[in-house]
Amino acid sequence: MLVIAGCIPIDPSKHDEVVAAATEMQRATLLEAGCAAYQFSFAVDNPGTMCIFEEWADQAALDAHFVTPHMVVFQGQLGGIVAGRPTVTKYEIASSGPLR
Repeated sequence: MLVIAGCIPIDPSKHDEVVAAATEMQRATLLEAGCAAYQFSFAVDNPGTMCIFEEWADQAALDAHFVTPHMVVFQGQLGGIVAGRPTVTKYEIASSGPLR
């Protein structure tokens, strides 16, 4: 399993635009084969930081995600919204389970 987690700095004045774009992106991505989770949120201490959390079955599923039509549209929408360099990390997970 792969986990993708990170933060994307956005222009806070475009919050509504990014929420609309992220909502559609999340809806479409959750329908993709190999996608177990795909969520956006905003940092409590900074409304200009959008966070992302994803779970993928494998690298092939993630690679396929990057070339979907909705990803192309989403990246275009973010062009005028992103306000800095994203920090995103990919984790390769051998196992997972509930936190006790």
